This record gives sequence, structure tokens and C-alpha cells, in this order.
Amino acid sequence: MTTHSTIAGAQHQADLADLTFRRAAWRFMPLLFICYVVAYLDRVNVGFAKLQMLNDLQLSEAVYGLGAGLFFVGYFLFEVPSNLLLHRVGARRWIARIMVTWALLSMATAWVSTPTAFYAVRFLLGIAEAGFFPGMILYLTYWFPAHRRGRMTAILMAGNPVSGILGGPLSGLIMQSCAGMLGLAGWQWLFILEALPAILLGVVVYVYLDDRVDDAKWLSEEQKSVIAHEIGKDSQARTHSTLASVFVSGRVWLLCLILFGIIMGSYAIGFWQPTIIRNAGVQSPFVVGLLTIIPYASALVCMQWVGRSADLHRERRWHIAVPALVAAAGFCLCALYPGQLLPSMIGLTLAATGVICALPMFWALPTAFLGGTAAAAGIALINSAGNLAGFVSPTVIGWLKAHTNALSAGLFLVAASLVLASLLIVLFIPARVVNR
Repeated sequence: MTTHSTIAGAQHQADLADLTFRRAAWRFMPLLFICYVVAYLDRVNVGFAKLQMLNDLQLSEAVYGLGAGLFFVGYFLFEVPSNLLLHRVGARRWIARIMVTWALLSMATAWVSTPTAFYAVRFLLGIAEAGFFPGMILYLTYWFPAHRRGRMTAILMAGNPVSGILGGPLSGLIMQSCAGMLGLAGWQWLFILEALPAILLGVVVYVYLDDRVDDAKWLSEEQKSVIAHEIGKDSQARTHSTLASVFVSGRVWLLCLILFGIIMGSYAIGFWQPTIIRNAGVQSPFVVGLLTIIPYASALVCMQWVGRSADLHRERRWHIAVPALVAAAGFCLCALYPGQLLPSMIGLTLAATGVICALPMFWALPTAFLGGTAAAAGIALINSAGNLAGFVSPTVIGWLKAHTNALSAGLFLVAASLVLASLLIVLFIPARVVNR
């Protein structure tokens, strides 16, 4: 009798946990997902604007690469302070502030006319957006335990390929159909129109988001205790909980280097994919946008499968390393067959799929051993240091393209970075720490 009662009780708790976390996911994930779609769109739409902007403003490839990358210098400098403030004042207020300020600065890009103005607005945009993504990753740690967070992170970061699927055709259509309206070029309308949703979403976040589990009026006390219990079990396994432990941790700095290698690939796609397609003979901005759907659609499907597989098997390392190697092969294919549409599209599809599958899985690594204030600072430090690749990738590729008149050297460099990241994960990240 006792055995049956115990089994029934355990099954009730398991069913209650599944129901509670499913309810939390439906409450937050659609909004966070849409916010991430808009964030990524506003971050990389400069890659589409480049198709017209460089000629209109007489900017070189090197100037574009440096300007695109300066976003990440501001991002790097303010990422940790921003995430610590989010941890202190709450996600609702801080994420809303981030979204409104970055939207206004992204809109201001429409009126740059010199390299200096382009550099300045990109740098300020990075400051404004600092803390947005690591803040969302931190926010997920408040609501989901490690063994459920892989899929949630994959859902959130599905915003990356979805922004590509929607943003490519949308950006091409805006640039083509709005050119000349009110005396503004198509690329200017691109920055103006794609900034507007972020302002609206900032207001929605402020009204709708709950900072903590205790604030959730839509959960019963029993459901709140289920979440608290699951998160508490995670906390017992974490080895870093203070601010000082983050900055002296070799593991944290190793993760910075690994993320740097993966991000090199992410922004090679984000900033140069339209150029690779155009160099293969496609001249219409709208058709370029349509073709970018293919790599992102593949990534969207595969990343959900990889997220479920990682949670099911409670394995993280190979779910990062293998996609990163696939991405490296894709970049090599693009480099070996420049100007040829079919190999370029196959290469871009492999590259985008691999990078976009690897990124959400990567974030299971730092959240496995960081907790409390250390989570706020550590996630931000890893993200900001890793995202310096967002500066290095377009800057170096732009410089190499200007000096070699080809993208191949830069793409091989990106592939090497991804291979190095894979090796560091497999060789130096202990499976016992992250595979749970």
C-alpha cells in the first residue's frame, strides 16, 4: 500500500512539474522569442543596408567592416554592468529600457552621412543593447532548471534564424519599394521601419513580464514551490556564486574563448551572407533576401531537434562541437567556390545551421556552474568577451576583402575559429560538470 502511495505521489509531483514548467514556458517564451527576433534583426540589418549604403555614402568595405564591428566594442564595455543592474532592478524594467533605447539609436543610423557618424552610432547602439541577450539567459535560470533549459534556450535563440527568414525578404522589400519616399533612400527606410517594433515590444515587456517566481500571480503556491525546488537542486551543483569567483575562474575565461570562436561564424553569416549571395550573381535585393531564407529555415528546424536531443540525453559538449564543425565545413565550401551560386548556398546552409545549432547549446555550459550574482556577472562576461568576435569578424573579413579582393581568406579564418572552439570543448570541458 505504501509502495503504491509513494509511486502515485512521485507521479503526481512529476506531472505537476511538467504542467508548471509548460505553463511558465507558454507564459514567457513567445514574448521573449519575438523580442529576440527583433533584436537580431536590428543588429544585423546593416548587412542588407550595405548593399545600397556603401555606394550612397561612398564608404569602403573596410569602413563598413569597422563600423559593423564597433557595435561590439560598446557591447563589450557595458555588458557586465548592464546584467548586474538587471539582476538588481529586475528584468521587466531593464529589458524594456534596453529595447527602447536601442530602437531609437538603430533608427538614427538612417541619417548617418560620414564614416565618423557611422562609427559613433554603431558604438552607441552596442552600449544601448548591452545586457539584452545575457539578461534573457539569466532570466531563464530563474524559471527553468538545467535539464529543461536547453530546449527553452533553443526556442529563444530560434529568433536568430526566424529573423533571417522574415528579415531577409522584408529588408529587401523595404529597400526596393520604399526607395525615394519622402526623399529618403531604401536603406534609410530599412533602419527606420525595422526599429519601430522594438519600441512597442519594450512597452509590452514592461507591462507583462514577471521578475521572479514569487511575483507570478498566475501560479498557485504549490506550483511556485515546484519551481523553487527544481531551481534549488540546480544551485547545489553550482561552484561559482560570488562576483570575485567569476573573474578568477579559468573555466569562465575558457568559455569566453569558445564562444568567441562560435560567434566568429555567427556574424560572418549575419554581416556577409547577402554579399556572398550577390557575388554569386544575384543582383536584386529582394531575391537576395528570399535566398537567405534557405539557410535560416534549415537552422530553425535543426536547432529544435538538437535542443530536444541534448535535454533527452543530458549531453551538451558534442551537441556543440559537432554543429560547430559542420559550420566550419560550410564556410570552407563558400571559400573554395566563390561566385558559384549552388556551392555558395550549400555552404551557407551548412554554416548557418551549424552555428545556430551550437549557440543555444553553448549556454548550457556556463549556467551549469554559475549561480546568484556570479550568474549575472559570468553570463554577461562570457557573452561580452565572446561577442568581441562580432567586432573582429566583420573588421578582419572586411580588411582581408579590401586587400585581396575576395572573401575566401576571411571565411577560412572563420572556419579555423570554429574548429578551435570544438577542440576546446571536447578536450577541456569536463562532461560531469555540464551533462546533467
